[in-house]
Order: sequence, then structure tokens, then C-alpha cells
Amino acid sequence: MSSSTNRRNFLRQIGLFTAGVSLGPAFLTACNNAGTTSGADSANADSTGIADVPKELFFKISLAEWSFHAALFAGKMTNLDFPAKAKNDFGITGVEYVNQFFMDKAKDKAYLADLKKRADDLGVTNVLIMCDGEGELGDLDPKLRTKAVENHYKWVEAAQFLGCHSIRVNAAGHGKAEEVAKAAADGLGRLTDFAKDFNIGVIVENHGGFSSNGEWLSGVMKSVNKPGCGTLPDFGNFCINRSKPENDTPEAWAKTTCLEEYDRYKGVELLMPFAKGVSAKTHNFDEQGNETETDYLKMMQIVKNAGYKGYVGIEYEGSKLSEDEGVRKTLELLKRVGAQIS
Repeated sequence: MSSSTNRRNFLRQIGLFTAGVSLGPAFLTACNNAGTTSGADSANADSTGIADVPKELFFKISLAEWSFHAALFAGKMTNLDFPAKAKNDFGITGVEYVNQFFMDKAKDKAYLADLKKRADDLGVTNVLIMCDGEGELGDLDPKLRTKAVENHYKWVEAAQFLGCHSIRVNAAGHGKAEEVAKAAADGLGRLTDFAKDFNIGVIVENHGGFSSNGEWLSGVMKSVNKPGCGTLPDFGNFCINRSKPENDTPEAWAKTTCLEEYDRYKGVELLMPFAKGVSAKTHNFDEQGNETETDYLKMMQIVKNAGYKGYVGIEYEGSKLSEDEGVRKTLELLKRVGAQIS
């Protein structure tokens, strides 16, 4: 993703890409299934006067938990509160968890059962778990890379328990681009082989560094070339060279600036053929409700042109609006743009 207390930057995860398509039939259905979004409320009327028929969008809307990172870090809400927050406050019935908000609960079946019940009782779908802080899947050191792969096993199992279709990983690595690409393809491939038995996908986001180069990341995807391994294109995280923070704190990372950015539209277009999810990043809005850094009409047309029909996850990361208001603005924008091109 891009700036503003970015969880990727916060964890110094230089995201990498994977190769792939989908998993099995269940994974295909979950990731790329057509369906209505939460509250696509634009109506159409024909010449006969029949009106008030909601227009079905070509995608479904989910909500990324990182949108509430400030409230979560401050203890104003917990991970267990997230499904109700999404459904009751925004009418959104698909949720994307972030592992750092229940980092010690991956193997806690009682906790996971409670979380699943809360979502089920609300009619909320657990879409995926975004995983950070578990090592670099593109580490050039084989032992460290293997450790990173194995660290993700528990999240694969947790995702299956919760009914998610995927885990989102960071295939970070340090070294020459070609060397890291080869290492990442190995790490991602092995993790995907493990996840296959659980019918869980392994999807990689453009998350800074090499991974924010669309050509590099799509190349890694092609190298992995395994069903079940895919991408999570993020509209606003194409910084491939960032200034260094004074220290390793969220506040310090928030003050860094992007020194070199990859073309976001080209990047998303290159990553969409492998997409099993999409992240609708927002920061700021103009008076018309448009995102100021990303042309959403252009970006969502790219998503549609790829034949994608799965979840588009709202991830507000701005600072001018409250987290709730930022999510509402993003939801309104997605509905409006989606109605225009569906």
C-alpha cells in the first residue's frame, strides 16, 4: 500500500509477488464468484417506468481491518469486534483480517471459534487473513526462507477454520532483483503446496520494494505457476524506493516519503491476470468524493476488463478523515464508480 502508518512499512516487509491462478473449485468460487456488493443502491428506470431496481455491481465489496488500525492499536476496538463493525456500521458483509491484531491466537481454537461464530451470526463472510511479521518468503538464506514458510502454516490452518479463501503474504527479500525473485518463487511455491491440502490460496500484494514493480511481481507469478497462488493488487502501494525512517516505529515510517513510484495503472493491469483479491486503497477525497491520488473509474475499469468478479476490499489509510468516515467515503466511491461501469 502507500504511505500513512502503512502496516507494510511498519513491519519493513518488502512485498513480493507470486505466480498462480487459483486453487480448487471452492477457491475459484470464493475468489472470483459473481455476486452483489453490500448495498449497490443505484437504481435504473427504463422507458416503461419500471424503476427502483438496484443495479448489480460486477464485484463484491469487503472491508480490510487495517482501515481501523488506529482504533485497534489504541484499544478502542478488538479483532473480535471487527465483523460487527463491518456489518452494523457499514452494511458490509465480507471482512479481511490482519494477523497482527490477533497474533497470538492463530492456534487458539476457542478464540477462532468465537470469531467465526460472531461472523456467522451476522451473515458476514470471512474473506482472508493478511499476514505480516512471519519472515521473508524471498529470503536468500534457505534456512530463514524455510522458517518463514513454516511460520505461515498456522495462518493457513486458521484461515481454513474461519472459512477464508486465502491468506495474503509478503514475499520480501533483500538482494539483487533476480536472486530475490528466484527465492520468492521457491518460498511461495512451497507454502502454496502446503496450503493446497487446506484449500487455501496464497496471495501476494504489491507491498513495496521489488513487489511494487508490476513486471517483477508478475514475473514471479509466472515462475511459481501453481494453482492456488495469486495476487492481491493494491491501488495505492506502488512505491519501489522509499526514504529511510529515523527509527522502526509507525510514527517514523509515516514520515517517510516515496522517492520512486511505479505506474499504478500499469501495475494493476499486469497483476490482475493473477488476482484473487483487490485492495481499494484510499487516502484523501475531493469535494466530489473522488480519491485524489487514484482515478477510480480508470482503475476499476482495468479490474473489470480483467474479468474479475470477486471481492474488492476497502482499505482507508488517510489521516484527514476519521477511520469511519474514510471507510464510508470509499464505500460510496466504489458503489458510484461500480454502477457506472457494471
